Amino acid sequence: MKETILNNIVKCLLPISSLSLLACSGQVKMAGSEFTDDEYFAHVMLAPAIVPSNLVATDTLCSGPSGEHSNAEYKTAAQVNYQQKGWPKRIAADWQYFDIPAKNGKLLIIDYQQQDGQLGYRYLANGTQNELYEPWSSTKIQAFSAAVAKVRSQYSQLGGHAYAGDTALADLITSINSYGVFGNADGNSNAIASYLVNVAGREYLSSLFGESWLNLDDKRVLFNGAYGSEIFQPSDEFWHDINTPVNDRKIPYYTDSSDDPGYLAYQCEHCGLTGNKAMTTLAQAEWLKRLASHQREQSTQLPHLQFSDIDVLFNGTGHTDKKHQVGGMMMGISHIVTNALANALAPNDRRPAKQVLDQLTDGQWRVWQKIGWGPSETRTTTETVMLAHVCLPNVQGGREFTFSAQNSTVGADEEKLAIVGRQMELNLRYAFQKILSTHSAD
Repeated sequence: MKETILNNIVKCLLPISSLSLLACSGQVKMAGSEFTDDEYFAHVMLAPAIVPSNLVATDTLCSGPSGEHSNAEYKTAAQVNYQQKGWPKRIAADWQYFDIPAKNGKLLIIDYQQQDGQLGYRYLANGTQNELYEPWSSTKIQAFSAAVAKVRSQYSQLGGHAYAGDTALADLITSINSYGVFGNADGNSNAIASYLVNVAGREYLSSLFGESWLNLDDKRVLFNGAYGSEIFQPSDEFWHDINTPVNDRKIPYYTDSSDDPGYLAYQCEHCGLTGNKAMTTLAQAEWLKRLASHQREQSTQLPHLQFSDIDVLFNGTGHTDKKHQVGGMMMGISHIVTNALANALAPNDRRPAKQVLDQLTDGQWRVWQKIGWGPSETRTTTETVMLAHVCLPNVQGGREFTFSAQNSTVGADEEKLAIVGRQMELNLRYAFQKILSTHSAD
């Protein structure tokens, strides 16, 4: 598609939203406007992760935003009681906070505030928090955390630090996020993620959305599929603890996803057009939020999972790749989030996002992310999904939030991926600018 056509699309992308008004007035530059579609896909969406300059204390996920007093816009876990059903009705939420028409994307941000020694949360969306979509590869972090929790439930000493055969789980989760060879992991993200689902088991995975953990009432949310037919096969069936071999255990897994009693075909009878792994922004963002707050929020911890396991997921701690200092979700591909953050924080700064973020946070910013995308013949659309946790120390006393976003355009065509990528970046620029325009501690 020619650039002039793309410019017209973006100018009219959000015809009744705050973002479109800014774009039409020239205050917001079109996402990646210096790129053609092919260049945007290659240099933004497929781009390797940028890494903060200060990686000291990567075992601390986020220091948390400051706040001396209670703020009615936020509610703590104690106030909400996530263990009791119906909690989405008790949280502090503004479901129409973002002026983004549903046709132009789904977005939910969970904003954090530290108050009276506890974390408070507010849920901000554009009215789409309960709309189903296919999450593509964004659910792979759910597959990893569920698999490790399942193994921990049986063998408490064996977790994210382990090796599946001769491959460190830290290498596997980094390869999932980076889509490249990392340590002993071969870069086959789909095969590795399917292996993890086949370790966890789909009935267990699905139960985590209900009474086993998230306690959501939405039965439409599913995790009964895979990521293609190929399955990663470890060199042996054991998970090895290289520091304490006595902890080694044989970990069974389904060598064919359809062998799992919980497996459902993509177009199963009750799956609908969103397939066998249907998600909502609320379900995905809540899962990641609870992982990110694990150390600070005991009442919502994933049963059996330990913080060291989350550290492997987020930072790849214990990986074997000597070329990189960190791994895990910090190595997730795409510059969509970092570009949007830098633009929201410093809209007139033309430097690369890394330089802007490093300067504003003393190099301590963190973006842990997992992107997914694809053309859907079932829905005749092209889609992209982003699940991420953001930490911005030294910005307004410290800002932190978790979000899930999905964008879609008509037509199942990989060449349209850049369109949905640009649209997502514009939505995030607007959303980040809005939530960061007000000090969370006010």
